[in-house]
Amino acid sequence: MSRRRMLLLAATVVAGGAVTAADWIYDRPQHALAGQPAPSHSSSALAGTTAKPALSPPQSPRILPPPDPRHRVRLPANGVLSRLPANDDTMALTVDDGVSSEVVRDYIHFARDTGVRLTFFLNGVYRSWTENRDELRPLVDSGQIQLGNHTWSHPDLTTVSRSRIRDELTRNDRFVKDTYGVNTAPYFRPPYGKHNTSVDAVAADLGYTVPTLWSGSLADSTVITEDYIVTMANQYFTPQMIVLGHLNHAPVTHVYGQLVDIIRARHLRTVTLNDVFLPPH
Repeated sequence: MSRRRMLLLAATVVAGGAVTAADWIYDRPQHALAGQPAPSHSSSALAGTTAKPALSPPQSPRILPPPDPRHRVRLPANGVLSRLPANDDTMALTVDDGVSSEVVRDYIHFARDTGVRLTFFLNGVYRSWTENRDELRPLVDSGQIQLGNHTWSHPDLTTVSRSRIRDELTRNDRFVKDTYGVNTAPYFRPPYGKHNTSVDAVAADLGYTVPTLWSGSLADSTVITEDYIVTMANQYFTPQMIVLGHLNHAPVTHVYGQLVDIIRARHLRTVTLNDVFLPPH
């Protein structure tokens, strides 16, 4: 039996290590903010590797399709989005940044090979978004991958001028339109999850009326082990969750098989934000 097949058939069971939503601030684990060491990880898991992502073989059933678009609902009245509406099977996996061109490419292959639907909140400053354009564009055109605005260069918007906020959002918006032919409004994810009334007002004036946060995280904004990512997926891959991941570090690309196994075992329907919400009027 091939290693890929063995990984696919392995049960995804992780004991202990439960983390609640209160343990997360912005996109880093609480232990990192407190200056404490991360949970114990094996050095071998962090070492460089050429292992390919463990994807499901083509003959395996794909995950559940997106919901009927006629069932889409209005965006929340207060504008801030961190969870999906009450539902028994939908989950949004949203992935940020794009530091690594290889990780962006592997996520594209993950979506293409499994049917998982994703929302990428990208920073156009990274070359990954031009290098992977030809492979990503068909999935954007089909709606399987949605693009959202994460600013051009990832500053803390609460610490910069209103003109800088405007420039960060408009430059990224222009890049996405020129490169992928789509409009990312009304969804923007403020870097580190930090926003205030001033940030929201500037963004809304540009059409970005929905600051999009999250309710669970893979905790992979820094390099962590593959086992820890699977632990986080076990914790947060549940209905109504908007889960935060990152397109920056390789370990997540080695556990795609385990991630899709969790999605299938829990009968989850992965969705983009456009799958769930009606466009604003």
